[in-house]
Amino acid sequence: MKKLFFIMIAACVCACNNPSKPAADTTAEPSNKPYEVKTGGNRLIKVAGKYNVWTKKVGDGKIKVLLLHGGPGFSHDYMECFDDFLPKEGMEIYYYDQLGCGNSDAPADTSLWSIPRYVEEVEEVRKGLGLDNFYILGHSWGGMLAMEYLHKYQSHVKGAVLSNMTAGMKGYVAYAAELKKKFFSPRDIAVFDSLDKLKQYDSPQYNDLLMNKLYSQVICRIPLENWPEPIWRSFKKANHTIYIQMQGVDEFHVTGNFKGWEFWDKLQDIKVPTLVLGGMHDEMNPEDMKKEGHLLPNSRTYLCPDGSHMSMYDDQQNYFKNLIAFLKDVDAGTFTADKK
Repeated sequence: MKKLFFIMIAACVCACNNPSKPAADTTAEPSNKPYEVKTGGNRLIKVAGKYNVWTKKVGDGKIKVLLLHGGPGFSHDYMECFDDFLPKEGMEIYYYDQLGCGNSDAPADTSLWSIPRYVEEVEEVRKGLGLDNFYILGHSWGGMLAMEYLHKYQSHVKGAVLSNMTAGMKGYVAYAAELKKKFFSPRDIAVFDSLDKLKQYDSPQYNDLLMNKLYSQVICRIPLENWPEPIWRSFKKANHTIYIQMQGVDEFHVTGNFKGWEFWDKLQDIKVPTLVLGGMHDEMNPEDMKKEGHLLPNSRTYLCPDGSHMSMYDDQQNYFKNLIAFLKDVDAGTFTADKK
């Protein structure tokens, strides 16, 4: 019996030292392929030699769209409604927070906040994401940035969307003055102008006039208390240093390095299929956006009848219906430009 007992123990030891080979895991990737750690589509891309900007890929598809948010100094957040429309059409979208904005690095070096440097940043992001033959969509300041990018790097772009942006500051400032007269009472104008003269831009009265009399009419025509959460989130994250240096203290003061920016004479150089997309109640003059579409040689123009500057929210169905149709037409080779 003792001998049998020791034989059983020895067998157990051998079994422990020589475990049976587990069944092959047919779901695992081949061992010769390194596993790619998943990040929910988030990536950091190096720009300007030493800074990181945040990007996020949503969806998969042949049509790849890089989104350039507005501001300047805001973040991608307010564009998150694109999640609900483009990916389900088999399109791949890329959000990115420009340097100084949102999830990206925010250096203190104010020399970085210029149009030419941001153009080079977009190209660095394109290379970092490995995009070519892609679509670029710029909204507001992002539309200005898209124009400048296309003027230098359009060979990489299959189609472009200039959303809610005019091609010059002179007309923009003139139209802003018209809007102030349209939506302000004479008393409102007197109060606004007096506060402006004193540079009391943080005063409750000044901001109440901006938000309740102007922004609620020309930025997003949804009642302020019902503004979508992503818009408020972008406002809360805004980098005011960038905004003031490039734009000014608000939408109706252009005192930064945007002052004097005019692109009208360069529009003819953009040859890729382009959609000019805006709103009839936009802070951008609808007639200027129509002119922009006319001067672009290979373009289509659509102004959302109920939309303002945030047409992707206050005239959402029309905005995305026309955007998706444009992207599909260009990709299928069936795009036809408006008659000039």
